[in-house]
Amino acid sequence: MEKLYAHAHFHAAHRQLDYNGKCRFVHGHTWHGEITVQTERFPRDEKLDITLDFGRLKDILKGLDHRMLVSERDELFLNPDVFEPEGVVVMPGLNPSVENVATYAMNETVDVLAKHFSEQGIEYHIEVKIQETDNNIFTIDRTVTI
Repeated sequence: MEKLYAHAHFHAAHRQLDYNGKCRFVHGHTWHGEITVQTERFPRDEKLDITLDFGRLKDILKGLDHRMLVSERDELFLNPDVFEPEGVVVMPGLNPSVENVATYAMNETVDVLAKHFSEQGIEYHIEVKIQETDNNIFTIDRTVTI
């Protein structure tokens, strides 16, 4: 079995719509993310004899750095007259919760693998771990065939 690990941290803000507590206000975190991809044997680039540039996975997390994480129902931050679209990343789900940030990173990881290793019929086990604060961590894992 072979595994790739990519770690990165990013600084991002969010708010939880319809939340009855302090998280309804815009606030930020220094998030930590880890993406792990495992398979029996990774295909290798014939010329370079490498599997995948780690930067392609780290860029998923670093692409969230200094951004406002929102859901598609956050009309204020999606209004280009009020907030620059380049500074906004839309998360899946109803709120940009740690669970949905992990889901976003998972979806992006699957996309990277599909573009890099397209149609080879290889089974990958992917795990994404997102740490929102020192005490709040969410992990999601999925097995996909690409």
